[in-house]
Amino acid sequence: MLTISTPIQPFLRQQGVLVLDGGLATQLEARGCDLSDALWSARLLRDNPDLIRQVHLDYYWAGADCAITASYQASIEGFVRQGMTETAAAQLIRLSVQLAQEARAQFWQHADQTRRLYPLVAASVGPYGAYLADGSEYSGAYDLDEAGLLAFHRRRWRILAQAQPDLFACETLPSFAEARALARLLRETAAYTAWFSFSCRDGQHISDGTPIAECATFLADHPQVVAIGVNCTPPRYIPDLIRALQVASSKPIIVYPNSGETYDAVSKQWRGLSVPAEFGTYSYEWRKLGAALIGGCCRTTPAHIRQIRDRVPGWRG
Repeated sequence: MLTISTPIQPFLRQQGVLVLDGGLATQLEARGCDLSDALWSARLLRDNPDLIRQVHLDYYWAGADCAITASYQASIEGFVRQGMTETAAAQLIRLSVQLAQEARAQFWQHADQTRRLYPLVAASVGPYGAYLADGSEYSGAYDLDEAGLLAFHRRRWRILAQAQPDLFACETLPSFAEARALARLLRETAAYTAWFSFSCRDGQHISDGTPIAECATFLADHPQVVAIGVNCTPPRYIPDLIRALQVASSKPIIVYPNSGETYDAVSKQWRGLSVPAEFGTYSYEWRKLGAALIGGCCRTTPAHIRQIRDRVPGWRG
Protein backbone atom coordinates (compact mmCIF):
# COMPACT_ATOMS: atom_id res chain seq x y z
CA MET A 1 0.00 0.00 0.00
CA LEU A 2 1.18 3.53 -0.77
CA THR A 3 1.40 5.58 2.41
CA ILE A 4 1.07 9.08 0.92
CA SER A 5 -0.51 10.62 -2.15
CA THR A 6 1.94 10.21 -5.03
CA PRO A 7 2.05 11.15 -8.72
CA ILE A 8 1.96 7.52 -9.77
CA GLN A 9 -1.25 6.60 -7.98
CA PRO A 10 -3.73 7.65 -10.71
CA PHE A 11 -1.91 5.51 -13.27
CA LEU A 12 -1.83 2.42 -11.10
CA ARG A 13 -5.45 2.92 -10.07
CA GLN A 14 -6.79 3.47 -13.59
CA GLN A 15 -4.42 1.39 -15.74
CA GLY A 16 -2.85 -1.04 -13.30
CA VAL A 17 0.56 -0.03 -14.68
CA LEU A 18 2.57 3.11 -15.42
CA VAL A 19 4.47 2.99 -18.72
CA LEU A 20 7.91 4.59 -18.65
CA ASP A 21 9.93 5.81 -21.61
CA GLY A 22 12.92 4.09 -23.21
CA GLY A 23 16.54 4.90 -23.92
CA LEU A 24 17.13 8.61 -24.41
CA ALA A 25 20.76 8.25 -25.50
CA THR A 26 19.80 5.43 -27.85
CA GLN A 27 17.47 7.73 -29.76
CA LEU A 28 19.93 10.61 -29.76
CA GLU A 29 22.58 8.33 -31.26
CA ALA A 30 20.08 7.05 -33.81
CA ARG A 31 19.72 10.66 -34.96
CA GLY A 32 23.45 10.94 -35.55
CA CYS A 33 24.66 12.39 -32.24
CA ASP A 34 28.13 11.51 -31.01
CA LEU A 35 27.82 10.81 -27.28
CA SER A 36 31.33 9.48 -26.75
CA ASP A 37 32.53 12.21 -24.39
CA ALA A 38 32.26 12.21 -20.61
CA LEU A 39 29.01 14.21 -20.57
CA TRP A 40 27.22 11.57 -22.68
CA SER A 41 23.63 12.65 -23.42
CA ALA A 42 23.94 15.65 -21.08
CA ARG A 43 26.16 17.32 -23.72
CA LEU A 44 23.06 17.77 -25.90
CA LEU A 45 21.54 20.03 -23.22
CA ARG A 46 24.13 22.54 -24.39
CA ASP A 47 24.55 21.56 -28.05
CA ASN A 48 21.09 20.47 -29.25
CA PRO A 49 18.32 20.86 -26.66
CA ASP A 50 15.63 20.81 -29.37
CA LEU A 51 16.55 17.23 -30.19
CA ILE A 52 16.19 16.17 -26.56
CA ARG A 53 12.73 17.73 -26.49
CA GLN A 54 11.79 15.86 -29.66
CA VAL A 55 12.90 12.51 -28.25
CA HIS A 56 10.78 13.08 -25.14
CA LEU A 57 7.86 13.87 -27.41
CA ASP A 58 8.43 10.71 -29.45
CA TYR A 59 8.21 8.62 -26.29
CA TYR A 60 5.01 10.32 -25.14
CA TRP A 61 3.45 9.55 -28.52
CA ALA A 62 4.69 5.96 -28.29
CA GLY A 63 2.66 5.56 -25.10
CA ALA A 64 4.97 6.58 -22.25
CA ASP A 65 3.22 7.94 -19.17
CA CYS A 66 6.47 9.37 -17.85
CA ALA A 67 9.53 11.00 -19.41
CA ILE A 68 12.87 10.75 -17.59
CA THR A 69 14.95 13.90 -17.99
CA ALA A 70 18.37 14.20 -19.64
CA SER A 71 20.04 14.97 -16.29
CA TYR A 72 21.40 11.45 -15.69
CA GLN A 73 24.98 12.47 -16.42
CA ALA A 74 24.50 16.19 -15.79
CA SER A 75 26.29 17.66 -12.79
CA ILE A 76 27.87 20.97 -11.82
CA GLU A 77 31.25 19.25 -11.59
CA GLY A 78 30.90 17.56 -14.97
CA PHE A 79 29.93 20.72 -16.83
CA VAL A 80 32.62 22.79 -15.11
CA ARG A 81 35.19 20.19 -16.13
CA GLN A 82 34.09 20.93 -19.70
CA GLY A 83 34.86 24.63 -19.27
CA MET A 84 31.45 26.01 -18.24
CA THR A 85 30.71 28.28 -15.33
CA GLU A 86 28.73 26.98 -12.37
CA THR A 87 25.89 29.33 -13.29
CA ALA A 88 25.72 27.97 -16.84
CA ALA A 89 25.87 24.41 -15.50
CA ALA A 90 22.94 25.02 -13.17
CA GLN A 91 20.94 26.50 -16.04
CA LEU A 92 21.50 23.36 -18.12
CA ILE A 93 20.41 21.10 -15.26
CA ARG A 94 17.19 23.08 -14.90
CA LEU A 95 16.78 22.98 -18.68
CA SER A 96 16.70 19.17 -18.59
CA VAL A 97 13.41 19.32 -16.69
CA GLN A 98 12.06 22.20 -18.76
CA LEU A 99 12.58 20.30 -22.04
CA ALA A 100 10.57 17.32 -20.82
CA GLN A 101 7.85 19.63 -19.52
CA GLU A 102 7.67 21.40 -22.90
CA ALA A 103 7.43 18.08 -24.73
CA ARG A 104 4.62 17.02 -22.41
CA ALA A 105 2.72 20.26 -23.04
CA GLN A 106 3.08 19.83 -26.78
CA PHE A 107 1.93 16.21 -26.59
CA TRP A 108 -1.04 17.00 -24.35
CA GLN A 109 -2.25 19.75 -26.64
CA HIS A 110 -2.80 17.21 -29.42
CA ALA A 111 -3.43 13.97 -27.48
CA ASP A 112 -6.77 12.27 -27.01
CA GLN A 113 -7.25 13.40 -23.42
CA THR A 114 -10.16 11.02 -22.93
CA ARG A 115 -7.82 8.04 -23.30
CA ARG A 116 -4.65 9.18 -21.60
CA LEU A 117 -3.77 10.52 -18.17
CA TYR A 118 -1.69 13.68 -17.97
CA PRO A 119 1.88 12.37 -18.22
CA LEU A 120 4.65 12.82 -15.68
CA VAL A 121 8.18 14.21 -15.78
CA ALA A 122 10.76 12.45 -13.58
CA ALA A 123 14.06 14.21 -12.88
CA SER A 124 16.86 11.73 -13.44
CA VAL A 125 19.47 11.46 -10.70
CA GLY A 126 22.19 9.24 -12.11
CA PRO A 127 24.91 7.72 -9.94
CA TYR A 128 28.21 9.33 -8.97
CA GLY A 129 29.90 6.84 -11.30
CA ALA A 130 28.18 8.44 -14.29
CA TYR A 131 30.06 11.67 -13.53
CA LEU A 132 33.32 9.75 -13.19
CA ALA A 133 32.70 8.06 -16.58
CA ASP A 134 35.09 5.29 -15.57
CA GLY A 135 32.73 2.32 -15.47
CA SER A 136 32.12 2.52 -11.72
CA GLU A 137 28.42 3.22 -12.32
CA TYR A 138 28.24 -0.54 -13.00
CA SER A 139 30.32 -1.63 -10.01
CA GLY A 140 29.74 0.89 -7.22
CA ALA A 141 33.49 0.86 -6.51
CA TYR A 142 33.70 4.49 -5.47
CA ASP A 143 36.26 6.74 -3.83
CA LEU A 144 33.54 8.41 -1.70
CA ASP A 145 31.71 7.17 1.36
CA GLU A 146 28.04 7.88 2.11
CA ALA A 147 28.77 11.38 3.41
CA GLY A 148 30.82 12.20 0.32
CA LEU A 149 28.08 10.90 -1.96
CA LEU A 150 25.53 13.01 -0.10
CA ALA A 151 27.66 16.13 -0.67
CA PHE A 152 28.16 15.30 -4.36
CA HIS A 153 24.48 14.85 -5.11
CA ARG A 154 23.08 17.71 -3.03
CA ARG A 155 23.63 20.62 -5.42
CA ARG A 156 22.18 18.90 -8.47
CA TRP A 157 19.25 17.62 -6.42
CA ARG A 158 18.34 21.10 -5.22
CA ILE A 159 18.65 22.56 -8.72
CA LEU A 160 16.39 19.86 -10.14
CA ALA A 161 13.86 20.48 -7.38
CA GLN A 162 13.76 24.17 -8.32
CA ALA A 163 12.64 23.14 -11.83
CA GLN A 164 9.57 21.41 -10.31
CA PRO A 165 9.53 17.92 -11.80
CA ASP A 166 6.71 15.62 -10.71
CA LEU A 167 9.13 13.31 -8.93
CA PHE A 168 12.75 12.16 -8.89
CA ALA A 169 14.16 9.08 -10.62
CA CYS A 170 17.11 7.84 -8.57
CA GLU A 171 18.31 5.40 -11.18
CA THR A 172 21.01 2.94 -12.18
CA LEU A 173 22.25 2.93 -8.59
CA PRO A 174 25.10 0.42 -8.18
CA SER A 175 25.81 1.17 -4.54
CA PHE A 176 23.80 0.70 -1.37
CA ALA A 177 25.71 3.60 0.23
CA GLU A 178 24.59 5.83 -2.64
CA ALA A 179 20.97 4.79 -2.17
CA ARG A 180 21.22 5.65 1.52
CA ALA A 181 22.68 9.07 0.67
CA LEU A 182 19.91 9.84 -1.82
CA ALA A 183 17.25 8.70 0.66
CA ARG A 184 18.64 11.30 3.07
CA LEU A 185 18.42 13.97 0.38
CA LEU A 186 14.83 13.00 -0.34
CA ARG A 187 13.94 13.66 3.30
CA GLU A 188 15.41 17.16 2.89
CA THR A 189 12.90 17.81 0.08
CA ALA A 190 9.61 17.06 1.76
CA ALA A 191 7.45 18.15 -1.18
CA TYR A 192 8.87 15.47 -3.49
CA THR A 193 8.71 11.74 -3.97
CA ALA A 194 11.12 9.47 -5.84
CA TRP A 195 11.63 6.00 -7.17
CA PHE A 196 14.85 4.09 -6.54
CA SER A 197 16.10 1.66 -9.18
CA PHE A 198 19.33 -0.29 -9.06
CA SER A 199 21.69 -1.77 -11.62
CA CYS A 200 22.08 -5.45 -10.84
CA ARG A 201 24.76 -8.07 -11.45
CA ASP A 202 22.39 -11.07 -11.26
CA GLY A 203 18.91 -12.00 -10.08
CA GLN A 204 19.60 -11.23 -6.42
CA HIS A 205 22.30 -8.57 -6.03
CA ILE A 206 22.89 -4.98 -7.07
CA SER A 207 26.18 -4.12 -8.74
CA ASP A 208 28.21 -3.68 -5.53
CA GLY A 209 27.11 -7.12 -4.32
CA THR A 210 24.47 -5.99 -1.80
CA PRO A 211 21.32 -8.17 -1.94
CA ILE A 212 18.57 -6.14 -3.57
CA ALA A 213 16.24 -7.38 -0.83
CA GLU A 214 18.42 -5.56 1.72
CA CYS A 215 18.16 -2.33 -0.29
CA ALA A 216 14.39 -2.71 -0.61
CA THR A 217 14.00 -3.40 3.11
CA PHE A 218 15.93 -0.21 3.92
CA LEU A 219 13.70 1.88 1.60
CA ALA A 220 10.42 0.15 2.45
CA ASP A 221 9.45 2.47 5.31
CA HIS A 222 10.52 5.71 3.62
CA PRO A 223 7.19 7.48 2.95
CA GLN A 224 8.54 9.50 0.01
CA VAL A 225 9.80 6.46 -1.91
CA VAL A 226 7.02 5.57 -4.35
CA ALA A 227 8.62 2.56 -6.07
CA ILE A 228 11.70 0.34 -5.79
CA GLY A 229 13.24 -1.71 -8.55
CA VAL A 230 15.75 -2.25 -11.30
CA ASN A 231 17.02 -0.61 -14.48
CA CYS A 232 19.99 -0.91 -16.87
CA THR A 233 20.04 -4.66 -16.25
CA PRO A 234 19.62 -7.60 -18.66
CA PRO A 235 15.99 -8.76 -19.02
CA ARG A 236 16.91 -12.33 -18.05
CA TYR A 237 17.47 -11.24 -14.43
CA ILE A 238 14.21 -9.34 -14.03
CA PRO A 239 11.85 -12.17 -12.92
CA ASP A 240 14.08 -13.21 -10.01
CA LEU A 241 14.65 -9.58 -9.03
CA ILE A 242 10.91 -8.92 -8.96
CA ARG A 243 10.44 -11.92 -6.68
CA ALA A 244 13.19 -10.71 -4.34
CA LEU A 245 11.65 -7.24 -4.18
CA GLN A 246 8.20 -8.61 -3.41
CA VAL A 247 9.51 -10.43 -0.36
CA ALA A 248 11.28 -7.35 1.00
CA SER A 249 8.79 -4.55 0.40
CA SER A 250 5.17 -3.79 -0.43
CA LYS A 251 6.14 -0.73 -2.47
CA PRO A 252 5.26 -0.76 -6.19
CA ILE A 253 7.98 -2.43 -8.23
CA ILE A 254 9.63 -0.58 -11.11
CA VAL A 255 11.57 -2.31 -13.90
CA TYR A 256 13.12 -0.81 -17.01
CA PRO A 257 15.87 -3.10 -18.20
CA ASN A 258 18.12 -2.92 -21.23
CA SER A 259 16.94 -4.32 -24.55
CA GLY A 260 18.64 -7.69 -24.08
CA GLU A 261 21.66 -6.87 -26.20
CA THR A 262 25.08 -7.07 -24.55
CA TYR A 263 27.83 -4.47 -24.68
CA ASP A 264 31.32 -5.53 -25.79
CA ALA A 265 33.64 -3.17 -23.93
CA VAL A 266 36.63 -4.12 -26.13
CA SER A 267 35.03 -3.38 -29.48
CA LYS A 268 32.68 -0.78 -27.95
CA GLN A 269 29.76 -2.32 -29.80
CA TRP A 270 26.44 -3.85 -28.85
CA ARG A 271 25.98 -7.53 -29.67
CA GLY A 272 22.79 -9.48 -30.22
CA LEU A 273 19.33 -8.50 -31.36
CA SER A 274 16.74 -6.11 -30.00
CA VAL A 275 13.22 -7.23 -30.88
CA PRO A 276 10.52 -4.81 -29.68
CA ALA A 277 7.72 -7.39 -29.87
CA GLU A 278 9.75 -9.80 -27.75
CA PHE A 279 10.41 -7.04 -25.21
CA GLY A 280 6.68 -6.36 -25.11
CA THR A 281 6.03 -10.01 -24.33
CA TYR A 282 8.57 -9.86 -21.52
CA SER A 283 6.86 -6.76 -20.14
CA TYR A 284 3.56 -8.61 -19.93
CA GLU A 285 5.25 -11.36 -17.92
CA TRP A 286 6.86 -8.80 -15.61
CA ARG A 287 3.42 -7.33 -14.96
CA LYS A 288 2.05 -10.76 -14.12
CA LEU A 289 4.91 -11.24 -11.67
CA GLY A 290 4.09 -7.96 -9.94
CA ALA A 291 5.87 -5.06 -11.65
CA ALA A 292 3.78 -1.88 -11.68
CA LEU A 293 6.03 0.62 -13.49
CA ILE A 294 7.59 -0.73 -16.69
CA GLY A 295 9.75 0.75 -19.43
CA GLY A 296 13.11 0.37 -21.10
CA CYS A 297 16.70 1.52 -20.65
CA CYS A 298 19.72 1.17 -22.94
CA ARG A 299 19.01 0.19 -26.56
CA THR A 300 15.25 0.42 -26.19
CA THR A 301 13.29 2.70 -28.51
CA PRO A 302 9.77 4.11 -28.96
CA ALA A 303 8.93 0.84 -30.71
CA HIS A 304 9.70 -1.06 -27.49
CA ILE A 305 7.54 1.33 -25.46
CA ARG A 306 4.68 0.99 -27.93
CA GLN A 307 4.81 -2.77 -27.38
CA ILE A 308 4.51 -2.24 -23.61
CA ARG A 309 1.64 0.23 -24.06
CA ASP A 310 -0.21 -2.15 -26.37
CA ARG A 311 -0.31 -4.69 -23.52
CA VAL A 312 -1.89 -2.31 -21.01
CA PRO A 313 -5.34 -3.72 -20.14
CA GLY A 314 -8.11 -2.05 -22.10
CA TRP A 315 -5.71 -0.09 -24.31
CA ARG A 316 -6.35 0.05 -28.03
CA GLY A 317 -3.86 2.39 -29.64
